[in-house]
Amino acid sequence: MALDGAFLYLTAQEMRSVLIGTRVEKIAQPSKEELVLTFRLRGGSRKVLFSANAASPRVHFTELALENPKSPPMFCMLLRKHIGSGKLLSIRQSGLDRVLSFVFETVNELGDLTTVTLVAEIMGRHSNLILTDAGGRILDAIKRVSDEVSSVRTVLPGGTYQAPPGQDKINLLEEEDGPVMARIFSARTPDCAKAVMQALSGVSPVLARELVFRALKGQDIETGQLSGYYKNRLREEVAKLRETLRTGKAAFTAVSDEEKRIREFTLCDIEQYGAVKEKRRYESPSALLDHFYAERDRVARMKQRSHDLLKLLVNTTDRIAKKLALQEEELRTCADREHLRQCGDLLNANLYRMKKGDRTVTLENFYEEGSPETVIRLDPKLTPVQNAQKYYAEYRKAATAEDKLKDLMAKSREELSYLDSVFDAVSRTEGESELLEIREELAEQGYIRLPKKQNRMLKAQPPLLYRSSDGFRILCGRNNKQNDKLTMKTAKNYDLWLHTQGIAGSHVIVEADGKKIPDRTITEAAMIAAYHSKGRDSAQVAVDYTLVKNVKKPAGARPGMVIFTDYKTAFVTPDEAAVSALAENGA
Repeated sequence: MALDGAFLYLTAQEMRSVLIGTRVEKIAQPSKEELVLTFRLRGGSRKVLFSANAASPRVHFTELALENPKSPPMFCMLLRKHIGSGKLLSIRQSGLDRVLSFVFETVNELGDLTTVTLVAEIMGRHSNLILTDAGGRILDAIKRVSDEVSSVRTVLPGGTYQAPPGQDKINLLEEEDGPVMARIFSARTPDCAKAVMQALSGVSPVLARELVFRALKGQDIETGQLSGYYKNRLREEVAKLRETLRTGKAAFTAVSDEEKRIREFTLCDIEQYGAVKEKRRYESPSALLDHFYAERDRVARMKQRSHDLLKLLVNTTDRIAKKLALQEEELRTCADREHLRQCGDLLNANLYRMKKGDRTVTLENFYEEGSPETVIRLDPKLTPVQNAQKYYAEYRKAATAEDKLKDLMAKSREELSYLDSVFDAVSRTEGESELLEIREELAEQGYIRLPKKQNRMLKAQPPLLYRSSDGFRILCGRNNKQNDKLTMKTAKNYDLWLHTQGIAGSHVIVEADGKKIPDRTITEAAMIAAYHSKGRDSAQVAVDYTLVKNVKKPAGARPGMVIFTDYKTAFVTPDEAAVSALAENGA
């Protein structure tokens, strides 16, 4: 689902009503293609997120706490130089195109007042953030575009800014019903929704389908087959859309799939799916966009930052899995060791029937009922006694190997379980400081080497904090080292400890404070444990829980690895909305 021009129009209206006349307080660049501008307001501040990411381009207010890199990128430094403390004069949009221009009044190097414009082009893989001076000269862009990349339009410092080429579509806000409907019915497609999209600027597929669904009452009628009645109904729906854009009185709605992930959104109530999909209404366009893109961006951002760690973990896991497979094959070979002992016994009992130089001997196997004949291979270089001793030696070797293999396999499985927990922790990280903690943990375990002078400028994050409906504090570890500290040092003996059964996840502690923990709090804590685990997307997750005094850490165990007794199991369904509602620190 892409952000369309109509939705962006209402988002710009929302920002204008709050930001015009305010000044820039902070400028940050959390990732390669994202900017966050903080504006100073009376009694507070508001943050605007600019994203030129091809998968999630947008501009809107945000409440997310995004962690910034230790050193600001060059484009961020340029923005701080030109619009730091600048006053926002206007937010312009050309028709319903997906291009917003933020015009700032600022002071240049000579001390004169001038204007600088930050242009946000929200156009899929062609999205960009471009800074221009008062004369339209490009100062720089978050994505530079040379003539080798595009023969249509270059975006390079020193060049003149040119707006993206327009589309031959009607601006609903500038045309009356007659020309609008004439353009729709002249479209070369029998599909009414596609005809609406081809005719009107700023209309996404879901919005076009919604207009047609309402006009045709859910019927599938081709454009050329519409009666005067349905043509009139379609005209009324288009007029309602125009009125919504002019007044700003929209119903910002999103629909979710079975896994409660938002799949589509638009500026009006979505009726085309009936009761098949779950709907949710938002109070503002920014609130919807913030929720829709938050998880997607977090995953993409952390994949970018943790690519090397994920690659290391995958390669190491594959190597250990292959080693374990070889060990299992060797163990199956050792399982036949009893046959070696029996061969030695049979040879010892029949030494008189063999001589040096024999390659095989056929003997009665008295270990089996009826004593059937069996053929035993011999080494012709050895005497009969030496051949018997050779089989005994191979038997002892196999027995010893089996014991060692079982120990090695147990260690391999333990290591795979540990790496799985680290992989899960990396996949759930939300900031650079959490990644640094995991890197330090892996360095301590000998998987990676860190520079001798590791500069830890980032502050270690505390455990995630929640508050149950009954008022109990619930703490959740972010990684293995934090899990250890939370369980073995922070928690008290009669606090409650929870962890997902059989899968990697966070340790969760419910602080009892001498009180009995009610079932509702246990259920909520189990849901938090399930959500912060590898089973986050499962329909049902088993979560074990017990008192902290029943949890022990074996000597030499890896970070996060514990054993526990006297536990019970709860079965819960991870619910992001329910978990977020319990968060106290933005968890």
